[in-house]
Order: sequence, then structure tokens, then C-alpha cells
Amino acid sequence: MDNMSKEIRVEDLSLEERVQLLVGASWRLRRIHGTAGETRPVRGLPMVAMADGPSGIRIEPNPIRRWPATAFPVPTMLASTWNPELVEAVGRAMGEEARDYGIGVFLAPGINIHRHPLCGRNFEYFSEDPLLAGKIASAYVKGVQSVGVAATPKHFAANEQETNRTTVDTIVDERTLREIYLKPFEIVVKEAKPWAIMSSYNKLNGKYASQNEWLLTKVLREEWGFDGIVMSDWGAGDNPIEQVKAGNDLIMPGSDEIVSRLIDAVKRGELSEDYVNRSAARVLEFIKRTLAYKGYKPTNSPNLKEHAKLAYEAAAEGVILLKNNDALPLNANARIALFGTGQVETNRGGLGSGHTHPRYFINILDGLRSRGLRIDEELSSIYVNYVKENRGEDYLCALYYEEAYSEPLPQDIISEEQVRKYAERNDAAIVVISRNSGEGWDRRAVKGDYYLTDSERRLIEIVSRQFHALGKKVTVLLNIPAPIEVASWRDLVDAILLVWLPGQEAGRVIADALIGVVNPSGKLPVTFPKDWGDVPTSKSPECYPGIPKENPGAVRYCEGIYVGYRYYDKYSVEPAYEFGYGLSYTRFEYRGLSVVKDGELIKVSFDVVNVGKHPGKEVAQVYVKAPQGKLDKPVQELKAFKKTRLLNPGELEHVELTINVRDLASFDESRGMWIIDDGEYEVRVGASSRDIRLTGKFTVSGVIEFKP
Repeated sequence: MDNMSKEIRVEDLSLEERVQLLVGASWRLRRIHGTAGETRPVRGLPMVAMADGPSGIRIEPNPIRRWPATAFPVPTMLASTWNPELVEAVGRAMGEEARDYGIGVFLAPGINIHRHPLCGRNFEYFSEDPLLAGKIASAYVKGVQSVGVAATPKHFAANEQETNRTTVDTIVDERTLREIYLKPFEIVVKEAKPWAIMSSYNKLNGKYASQNEWLLTKVLREEWGFDGIVMSDWGAGDNPIEQVKAGNDLIMPGSDEIVSRLIDAVKRGELSEDYVNRSAARVLEFIKRTLAYKGYKPTNSPNLKEHAKLAYEAAAEGVILLKNNDALPLNANARIALFGTGQVETNRGGLGSGHTHPRYFINILDGLRSRGLRIDEELSSIYVNYVKENRGEDYLCALYYEEAYSEPLPQDIISEEQVRKYAERNDAAIVVISRNSGEGWDRRAVKGDYYLTDSERRLIEIVSRQFHALGKKVTVLLNIPAPIEVASWRDLVDAILLVWLPGQEAGRVIADALIGVVNPSGKLPVTFPKDWGDVPTSKSPECYPGIPKENPGAVRYCEGIYVGYRYYDKYSVEPAYEFGYGLSYTRFEYRGLSVVKDGELIKVSFDVVNVGKHPGKEVAQVYVKAPQGKLDKPVQELKAFKKTRLLNPGELEHVELTINVRDLASFDESRGMWIIDDGEYEVRVGASSRDIRLTGKFTVSGVIEFKP
């Protein structure tokens, strides 16, 4: 970097140059082809390249060059670890790979709320709970930015569906916005200080998010103190002039036409030069923070070997044991009958901008083989050949290393007589159920998506009938991006292992979890409803996916603050598996709760003891039940959590957690104030939202109010 560019100031730039800072580079100007976008080379400033995530760096290959990168578990699985320290290490590894390939901006993480199970991009998001989403996202952002690469929390805000995603108007009250949908962004801004935020496609209460001054300036900057840049989602909004006025600093992916339009608007007096100067100054300072500006030379040699170990560790801690009637762990010498095409067409991650290009991928079948497990090869060969005949080798190559999607194949391709033969010569059965989803479309509450297909149901019935007749156990593996219906068939099987979309180490992690080398320690970051009809958003098309009475249509967040477990608790709806749920191969007890209020801090401490027979980790969760005051309140809300270290049988960990009294507040929209009611609060400590082991109390004396 020469001295002139090092000392460059906004006032040194012409109007044309300042406007160019606000608009991404045209495709023809790209320095690294295959990236999602780049800034423009203004007055000698370097172009800053951007790459998609969130499960790993994505740079699209071309005939000349490939950029292999680690395929980590999807964010929902990262949240299932409930382990911010581990997620921060994953973020750092992603940041290192971005840095080593010359990427200055990582377009992740996505921290939208799992409002319902059908959002096509739920796998890119962390949780239905804003605290868990915010804390895990903060760790992710800290990791990425620790190596000098910008993270970009997205999509800001209220962007919880893909249906009509670029135009839909999200109608939501301010209390719900602040307590649920804005809260994870607020946590990330205050705790992790991201260099960038991406505004979303949708409208928010009638105005595009990228053109919403209340959202981008009043809330984000004035209330929360955000000091980075806001960039648009790719092609978002309908008026770049309004975007700049609102505080959207960088318009992506950009075009020469937008540059010309903004310059003309300034010259006509339609856009004040002050707005241009404001955003140009922000973008300039942003560029000066980047490694490209500081002269860093990419190595093009990321440490993929070490990062693969981290991908394995993250997936291992995100595996969730949903059911286990003495079926798992399997004996390492057991003879295993593996059913279902998912053993070979295993999904590592989701589709769309969130897909990855790993150096290698281990499917479930190969993972079990690599661990020396005794697979019934004759049976598995039937599924392998069936997939190859119906999908083709090219499909599998794309599935493993790029992206591919097809509807589920029929699964009951083996007769009951054949299944009886496999039951006689094997010790246990494993049935694989796979699903995927992606950017641009939402899942559906139909067979083959949220519900099992008839052939999947028949396969489970036949396998269970024949293996149970011989006193042998049946396990189902769920290789899925988000919840599916399980309540109608789970009693047919002995164990259910939820492995989400676990990244490139899928097969090895799953094999180790099956035989107990990995003791499942993941907990659900979302609720598994018994049926789609139990989900509050299913009650009316107005609530989801929205009724396009006129283009673009609108979706109303009818359930208000009662999202996820808040709804199921409030209205006494029994889920299939509750938020925070997850079993282990060992057992934990909680002992010795202490709750002490010290000024504005609530100090909660207790012991977690491994009273079982296997080493394991436990996720201790702290919920608070507030007194009912002026505002209606949830039954309880997650306020703190801690994942223990690996505890050997008989070993305990003393857990100490702190809750700030301000984090107990509800938003009174009529007064524009946060309110903490006086009265007695109950602290509820347990292994899930419905498995509470210890309770304590503290009192708030006098109503506390404060402004946003």
C-alpha cells in the first residue's frame, strides 16, 4: 500500500469516488472469480473480497482453480453443542481459511430465529431462542474476527422464511421484535462487535429492511452502539437512494448503474451529500481494518488437516440422542444391518449460498467401515447400487463436494422376507432417514419432507417387526436440516440419533457415536413438535407463509413473543421433544443450588455430578419464571447455560453462572420502555426446558424501567 492510499481521507475523494465506495464491484471487475462479491478499487484502495458461509468458506471453483475448504457442521448443529468455546474455535478456523484464500469478509453467521420448522434456511440459523442464538453467534463472530477477517451477522431482521423472501412484508409488533427477533443481533453487536451487518431482503412493517432508518440507524447504531458497516443482501430493496439515507452503507453485489443513479441523485438534490459522506467514511474505515489494506499476502494453503479434526469435534458434540431403550451404544463387534439410501446419499450440509466445497467427505456407510464395524455388505450393496442406478455417480459427486438435491427415493426396496434373513444374521439394525433444504425455498408439511414417505414408514415397520421378533434392537439415524415428524413412528424403534447435517466428517462421527467412542452430549436448540398442526404458525396462512393479496404480500407474526418453547409452555402443548432435550449414555444429577441477588446480578451456582457408568458432558440450563405483572409473560425463559467438561463416573463440576437483572425485562410498546416487574422470580435449573431438577427464588423490590 503506498503512502497516498494509507493516508486517504473521505474529504480527499471526489463525489464519484465516494459513491463508488458505497457500491460493490461489477462482475467484470472481480479480483477473485468465484467469490460472492468485492468492494471497488477506489483511489488505490484494495478490493476486499467476500465469501459465503456459514458452514465453511465457499468460493466457487472454475476450470483453472479450486478453493477446497473445511465443511463444518451446519449452524443448527453448532448450536446443539451449547458450547460457545468450541464454536469460537470453529469460527477462528473459518476465519483462517478465509484469510489464507485472500477473503476479507465472511458473509456469516445467519442468526435469524427458527420461528417454525419449515424455513428452508433454518440449518443456517442457530435456534428458536434468542439468548442461545445470540451467545453462540457471538462466539462464532469472535472466532472469525480474531484473525482479522470481518464477520457479517445476517439477515437483519425478521427474515424467517424463504417464501416470497425478496418482497414479503413482515408484520410484527415492536415488543416481539425486540424480545425475540432483534435480541440475538443485539447480543452479538454488544458482545462480539462485528465489523459488518447484512440487512435482509424482506420488508419490515411496510418498509424494506435495507431502507429502514429506524432499524439500521436508530436501533442498530444509536441504541446498540454498532460502529461497523451495514451491507445489503444481494439485490435487496428497490431504491438505492433510500438505502443510503437509511444507513445501509454498502449496496451489494453492486453495479455501474447504481453508481450512476446515486451520483445523479446527489446532483439533483434528491440525496444529500452528507448521507454519502457518512457511509463513505464508514466503508473507508472498514477497508482500513482489513488484511488486504494492511498488505497481507494470502498463503492459499489453509490448514485443512487440523481443521478437519475440529469439524469432527464440533459434530461429535452436536449429535443428539433423542431416544434410547438400551439399543446404544452398540458393541464394537456387533454385526450391523444398515437400511436406507441415506447411508450412501448422506447429506453433509444445506443448499444454496450455505453449501461448501470440502476436500473430502465421509458418508455414513464409509464412516462405519472406516471404524472397522461389521457391516452387512450384501445389504448395503443393494442400496449403493440402487442409488447409483437412480441418481448416478455425478449426483453423488455433487452431493459430496458441491450441492445436489432430489426428492427422497422409495426406501422399501427390500421385501420382508429379505429383511427377515438380514435380521437372522445380524445383531442390530440401523435405518437412515435423510432430508435436505436450502436457500430460495421453504420445506413443506407433506410426506417426503416434514412427514415420512409411505415407503420410509413401511421400511421402519418391516425392519422393526423382523428384528424385534428376534429380540434385536433398531436404531434410526436422522440426517436432517430441521425437525421432522417423529411422534407417529418413534415407538416402533429402540433408539433415535439426530445427526443433523454434520459436515465432512459425518460418517466417522456417526460411527463413533453409535459405538460409544462419542457419548452424545448435544441438546435441542429447537422444539420438535408432535405435528405441524401444533406449530402456532400453522394456524392461518396469514401467519405463514403469508397471503400475497397483492404483490409482495405480507406475513403476520401472529404468535407474538410465543415462539418455540415459549408457545408450547404457555398453551400446554406437548411437544415430541422439548427445547434443550438430549439424552446421554450416562446419567447426571444436579445438586446444591444457590441463588444470590447481588445488586443487579443474580448469581446461580450448583453441582453437576456424573452418576452413570460412562464419561460424558452435560448441558446445564437455567430458566427464569417471572411474576405476572402488567405485561403477559412466558412461563419461563432461558437466561443462562453451561456445558460441563468431560466428567468421569462419580466426578462433579461446580457451575457458577450470572444473570443480569436487566436481562429479565419485557418491552412495553405503549411506553417505549423496558420493564422489570417487582416480585418473586423463580430460578429453574435442569437438563431441558421440561426436565427441571432444582429451583430457587429471588426477589426484585420495586418496578425497574429503562429506555432502549
